Amino acid sequence: MTRDVLSALGDVCERAGPADRVAGVRAAYVARPGDTAQVANVLRAAAAHDLAVVARGGGTRLHWGLPPSRADLILDLSAMNRIVDHAAGDLVLVAEAGARLADVQRHLASAGQRLAVDGQPPGATLGGTVALGHSGPSRLLAGPVKDQLIGISVVRPDGTPASAGGRVVKNVAGYDLGRLMCGSYGTLAVLTRLIFRLRPLPAARAFITAPVLGPSLVPPLVEAIATAQLTPSAIELDLPAPPHDDTTGAATGAVVVLVEGAPAGVAARAAAVRALLQRTGAEEVHVRAEPPPHWGTPPAVPGGPLLRLTFVRSGLPDVLSAARDTGAAVSGSAAGGVLTAALPPTAPPGRTGHTAAAERVAAALVKLRAACARHGGTAIVLDAPAAIRDTVDVWGPVPALGLMRRVKAQFDPHHRLSPGRFVGGL
Repeated sequence: MTRDVLSALGDVCERAGPADRVAGVRAAYVARPGDTAQVANVLRAAAAHDLAVVARGGGTRLHWGLPPSRADLILDLSAMNRIVDHAAGDLVLVAEAGARLADVQRHLASAGQRLAVDGQPPGATLGGTVALGHSGPSRLLAGPVKDQLIGISVVRPDGTPASAGGRVVKNVAGYDLGRLMCGSYGTLAVLTRLIFRLRPLPAARAFITAPVLGPSLVPPLVEAIATAQLTPSAIELDLPAPPHDDTTGAATGAVVVLVEGAPAGVAARAAAVRALLQRTGAEEVHVRAEPPPHWGTPPAVPGGPLLRLTFVRSGLPDVLSAARDTGAAVSGSAAGGVLTAALPPTAPPGRTGHTAAAERVAAALVKLRAACARHGGTAIVLDAPAAIRDTVDVWGPVPALGLMRRVKAQFDPHHRLSPGRFVGGL
């Protein structure tokens, strides 16, 4: 059987090694196609042998979500890493899904341009970033990654290529397919080529940092900047885990505002932001040209579950209060209503320890989900130790689950792509 499968998959396939795992599930084979035609051939052969397929880019967040119910074949797209076209005059980029975001940004910077997607781990690829739908600080300026995707090419599970959208920024024909793929965790199709709209690199940047003693001062600072006509590119929060003590005089976190543009304009707006933060209650506000060390990175709480919290901006005080009560550290787009929360590390190994840890995480999720739901959002578990991930409800309530099941049935009726990794076992 193994020999037959390898023969059918072609020269781009080999037996998987010990490191070829998806959230702990080891694959039997790895295929490394070099172009869309080879992706289609591999998927057709996989369908003929009823193999479950998981696409892999840089592998930096392949452990997010639930483990797949099967992972017979890993489709490694790292060889599909080419920049197909950069139409600088039109602010359009065409690139393969396996292109690393850092390499793409270096190429674009040489032409004075950028893709307004940041906050990704080293090694992250364009395809993986789209598949997870995860955006960093620039989402406040440019919107999430789905808003910057204007064209997409995919291969369906049966090996059929499909495309939508195009190189024209105002073309809307492919928006629905692109948005559908964003955040789908690779459960609908394999992304092969992506088209993005770009932005010019700013001539100057200023990071205005307001230290805070705890969560109580954060909402008024964020609201003051968000409602002023200062056009910030990002308003980020970094708040370590409790205990917070607003009376100690020692700062325990920070609100950081980014302004960008022409040098003179940035200097004037940075001064205005600083003055506004001070009037709102912040002290020792600093203005620097470089970002702080925590910029765009998740909270550093090793061993603890990592969550994504979403909500409308008016819900920030409620969500921060719930995060404080659960002992979570939080960071992210305070004005955009997207935060990453890290719960305290789980208990030491052992049946009793794991049970206690799972109960503690489950209780924290109830509190955080209730707070986010009150403000139109959700709380999902991005990453957690296996003992926790297998016990708690990673995704939580999903009102549109019925619709998502119908979409999955249209794209992947046999559940061959990343089966079980997404909401409701999709």
